[in-house]
Amino acid sequence: MQTNTMRSCFMCNNTIRSNINGAKWTSNIKIRNSTFLSNQKQFFLPVVLRPKSTPYYPYGQYGNKRYQHTESKTSGKMAAWQIHKYGGNEQLSFSNTCRVPPISNPDDILIKIHAASVNPIDVGMRGGYGSNVINTLRGIFSQLQVASEFPLILGRDFSGVVIQSGRGVHRFKPGDQVWGALGVEKPGSHSQYTIASQREISKKPSNISHQQAASLPYVAATTWSAICTFGNFTQQKASQSRVLVNGGSGGIGTFAIQLLKAWGAEVVTTCATDAVAMVTDLGADEVIDYKTVGVESSLKETGRFDFILDTVGNMESYQSSLLTRGGMFVTLVTPVLTNIDKDGLLGGLAKTAFSILPKLTSSLPKQTNYRWAFFIPDGKALGTVKDLVEAEMIIPQIECVYQFRDLPLAYEKVGEKHGRGKTVLDIISYNR
Repeated sequence: MQTNTMRSCFMCNNTIRSNINGAKWTSNIKIRNSTFLSNQKQFFLPVVLRPKSTPYYPYGQYGNKRYQHTESKTSGKMAAWQIHKYGGNEQLSFSNTCRVPPISNPDDILIKIHAASVNPIDVGMRGGYGSNVINTLRGIFSQLQVASEFPLILGRDFSGVVIQSGRGVHRFKPGDQVWGALGVEKPGSHSQYTIASQREISKKPSNISHQQAASLPYVAATTWSAICTFGNFTQQKASQSRVLVNGGSGGIGTFAIQLLKAWGAEVVTTCATDAVAMVTDLGADEVIDYKTVGVESSLKETGRFDFILDTVGNMESYQSSLLTRGGMFVTLVTPVLTNIDKDGLLGGLAKTAFSILPKLTSSLPKQTNYRWAFFIPDGKALGTVKDLVEAEMIIPQIECVYQFRDLPLAYEKVGEKHGRGKTVLDIISYNR
């Protein structure tokens, strides 16, 4: 692990127009109307131009003062964990001279982070998982500014306090306590400050700490995306439904059980022996211990399900036999990013389309539904979750808390998998 101070993580960037001469462009790809996603929504990937060596900061080096609604009260520097190339924990590098990200868009909000969590997606991104798609998104959402992935700050979710806001922000003001989950194309939350859009955050629940709050936004947004957005499942449906959560002891599983029980669903889940008591306490009506019984046979004995949320995989070969007529199977374990990482954008999309087609067609005769789901930032959903947390219908499940300087240990912990709740970073203590 490197501990030396690295160069500033926020570098100057120019527009494509001013850099077009002399740059070595690595891609020029245009794909339209690709409908490989099972929800049949159009997925657009416009032209992305990316030079090999030009540094990138999506908000600009100094921001745009005409968009700044309030004055910043920061020193201009912050501590952050970065990577300068993909790999293992040895690539994680700590710097306390990174530039605090500036307000550059009317929708921007500068947030001082009190706590953040480490998710499996962070460990994956450290090793390059999804880098092809993420670089494409980075080019799109930076309005085709010059895009380079390094140095990269990881981390998706956080809890903290608003410091400064853009002129288009009206629902949040300096001093507000907020929580949120950042899009994968953005610099992350494993730093003292971050920029979020008001569409990615909501007010933090008032009855829990920042550490507790930081454990929820990513898993909440991912679960909401899977159940509601891709699964078309609602609170009204839940109250009359029987639901299976495959993998109930991790961050997403523990949140999903509580959300579905708050909505009145009957919930069955799977987990290992040492997590049975925990998921039972969360409200699961029936628990299948995969260490002691055969999961497939045990699930078939319990009866059919109206909805299945798969967080761990390994059940696609028999999932349709567990569903009622019209039932929905949604999995968060998909080959999309892996295929694109391995075969490139065009080859990966083609391979993905061929892999999902048999699953879609096989579900038709049985009148069941099959969906892939992905994390989507959703501040509105977090607002709904906030109300459930304040009503004590959802309780944060934290397995361990690490100090900010011990972040590599947190990555090791999450990389071991088989978590029993969330791994959280205490960031605010580093300021003291």
